Amino acid sequence: MNETSVIHAMRSIVPITRFNKGEASRIFDEVAASGTKVVMKNNRPACVLMSPDRYETLIEALTDYLEREEADRRMTHYNSADSLSQEEMMVSLGIRPQELDDIDVEIEE
Repeated sequence: MNETSVIHAMRSIVPITRFNKGEASRIFDEVAASGTKVVMKNNRPACVLMSPDRYETLIEALTDYLEREEADRRMTHYNSADSLSQEEMMVSLGIRPQELDDIDVEIEE
């Protein structure tokens, strides 16, 4: 761990006593500025505070990772002999191409 990492870690630590002293608003401002804070209780990490944007970014990254992991797992078991083409699937379901052309689809963003 380099000196910059140590300094950053030290600055991200917040003793829970600061909340007891009515400094919650100030701590939340610090979280907004720095992205995260680790709240310590009895010299142990009790929770991590982070901005909503940082939380959303982490959740999206985790979701992307898990979806990629699932896709990779599925591809290791993929056998093209078990697959149907679109045309074969439509025939098996009794769907004609004209039926698809006549459907109005709205895509939400």
